[in-house]
Amino acid sequence: MSLSLKRTLSVGSAAILAATLTACGSSNSSSTATDTGGSTTTTSGSYGDCKITSKPNSISLTPANAGTLTVETTLPAPGWWNGTTPESIKSGYEYCMAAEIANMAGLPKVTVKNVSFDQLVAGRTNDFDLALAEISITPERAKVVDFSTPYFDSNIGVLIQKGADVTEDNITSKSCAAYAGTTSVDFLQNDLHCASTKIYPDSPTLYQGLLSGQVDADFLDTAIVLAEAKQTGDKLEVVGQYKTGEKYGAIYPKGSANEDALNQGIQTMLSDGTLDTLSKDYLGPAFGGDPSSVPIWTIK
Repeated sequence: MSLSLKRTLSVGSAAILAATLTACGSSNSSSTATDTGGSTTTTSGSYGDCKITSKPNSISLTPANAGTLTVETTLPAPGWWNGTTPESIKSGYEYCMAAEIANMAGLPKVTVKNVSFDQLVAGRTNDFDLALAEISITPERAKVVDFSTPYFDSNIGVLIQKGADVTEDNITSKSCAAYAGTTSVDFLQNDLHCASTKIYPDSPTLYQGLLSGQVDADFLDTAIVLAEAKQTGDKLEVVGQYKTGEKYGAIYPKGSANEDALNQGIQTMLSDGTLDTLSKDYLGPAFGGDPSSVPIWTIK
């Protein structure tokens, strides 16, 4: 099945076995992954626990920092980046995606930088090669950053307390929440029109607001909220999702000379099944559920 969801669910062609915008406070922390990769093929370097399958030196990049691929993201993001700090990341869909690109470019390592999602999509970060943070491609964001070839499709999921009386028919009478910088904010403010809408600064406060009863429902990418429901030991559940036709893309610094090469790398992973494998290995187990099985809701 294809990863068709909002953030519908698809990774271009990425099929999710058990599953399939992001922001913790701004952080300047970074880390270089140099652990042994465990790959059985020749690689350009060491990339945590990723099983590298790409061809070394198949694309040409001029990295922002010599000898490494510098990648920005927003943590935490279970399944996408397994770990809570740059120092602890050794696996995950987007981390291993970055590792494959680094190998293709002949770079021996990946350096991870944890930044604010809001700053990232506003183009206010620098000194990086690409950002991978479950970022929905939008015309507004494309004014200040450059987007890659899309690599994942996503819908907006509805996360509630387990067993709460929140349905497709009564959702507009409830208090709803999203967090700053995500496309869910626009969806709530311009499309759904709940009884009240609260905007939190980041994902931890968004989830805590729901767990503490400040709001009735959180809105974020279906894959992400499925993972969060699992993380809370089923205190929360995903009861519906809205189709938005959104797609995830990597962000490049505006005018990046590496854009064509990076797009080539991403397209190669879409075409050769690498992203299919990453979704099966990392997203399915992290989500604890198949996003395509989440009921599709319509606005009433």
